[in-house]
Order: sequence, then structure tokens, then C-alpha cells
Amino acid sequence: MKLQDSTVLITGANRGIGLAFAREALARGARKVYAGARNPASVKLQGVEAIELDVNDPDQVAAAARHAGDVTLVINNAGIATLGGFLGEGSIESARAQLETNFFGPMRMGQAFAPVLAANGGGALLNVLSIASWISSPTLAVYGASKSAAWALTNGLRNELRAQGTQVLGLHMGFVDTDLTHGLEMPKSAPEAIVRRAFDALEAGADEVLGDELTQQVKRGLSADPGVYLRDPSA
Repeated sequence: MKLQDSTVLITGANRGIGLAFAREALARGARKVYAGARNPASVKLQGVEAIELDVNDPDQVAAAARHAGDVTLVINNAGIATLGGFLGEGSIESARAQLETNFFGPMRMGQAFAPVLAANGGGALLNVLSIASWISSPTLAVYGASKSAAWALTNGLRNELRAQGTQVLGLHMGFVDTDLTHGLEMPKSAPEAIVRRAFDALEAGADEVLGDELTQQVKRGLSADPGVYLRDPSA
């Protein structure tokens, strides 16, 4: 689909990648951009309509779908990340919290906005995923599980929404220079570069986009022998 004259809703649009998505959507000629945030006052970007939207709140998701009935593109960007593996103290509670936002949040949004997109000609759904969908490390093991679930959700929604003409795009990427990765010392991509690549893929009709070189390498390594996901991340 094309961004020109589209109507876009972005979750977690007050900062980081979500803010970059909002800026780029406006730059590419979107007719309207809804910027979803738990606190609408935190949305400072001119030219967007801030709406209260916590993806963990079913009532707010339903209200957003009623209010934004003209949407043609939904970007499921809102997410959380907590460091830690599966055997650490509090890991079950951490998994529940991250799944709630990173998996159930996009699932709620998909359920609520599928009829809206259908009524507006099909449109598109873009889910922000991660390189951690495919490989695991002790630092981000629980987070990665939530993103693996979100990847499965994305593939499932693509199949279920195909009949109504809705494009479903999964965006995989490594570390991005945002508040979410503050304090992690490793190479990071600029959010603007990731967003440009994602929108280029969306406008080209793609189903999947790999946001950086590292993610491209990992994707190729999934079919290697041994698979990249079997390697010791500390080696």
C-alpha cells in the first residue's frame, strides 16, 4: 500500500521507533496520523492526533477502533523489554508482562481493527518484531520468547486477513538506538533508517522486511547447519 493519502494509527507513538514512524508517515503524505500513547500528553509531534491507547486495556483498544474508523494502516509498535533468562528470579512474572504487551497487545489490535481495515478497502497491518524472534541469549531470552510469539501471530494474521485484502508486514530488526536500549553497549541502528526501510517494503507490497544487516545475516543462518539459533551466544 502507499503512504500517500493513507490514514495511519501507531501504537507507542510518543517516542523511539513509534515517533519515527509518525514523522515518516507525515513526510510521505499520510492524510492523517493517529498517535497512540498511554499518556496522550506525552505526544509532542505537530500534525498528528494523539489518542489515549494502552494496548493492554481492551476497553481503550475498542474505543480507539471506534474513534479511528478511517484507518487504513495500523502499526503495532508498542512494546516492552525486560532483561533476563528463563531461570532467573521473577522470570515467570516477567514473561507474563512482556507477553501481555508484545503478543496480546497486537492480537487485541488485530481483532479490533480487522473490520476497520476491511471497511476501508483492506489496507495494511505492520507488526514491529525483532531479531530476538529467531535467536536467543540469556540477556533477552524472555523478551525473545514474547517476540517469537508475536512473529507467529503476524504470520497467522496474514493468513486470516488475506481474504479481505489486508497486507500484513512483519518488521524484524536488531538493536535500535532508542530509550528501550539505553545502557546496552552494542551496535545500534538509527530508528529513522529502520522506519524508512519498513515503509519502502510496505509500499512495495512485501510481507516481511529485515531492518538491518545483522538481521539479514541471522535470517540466512536459520537454514544453516547448525542453525544460527543453535549456536552458543557467548562464544
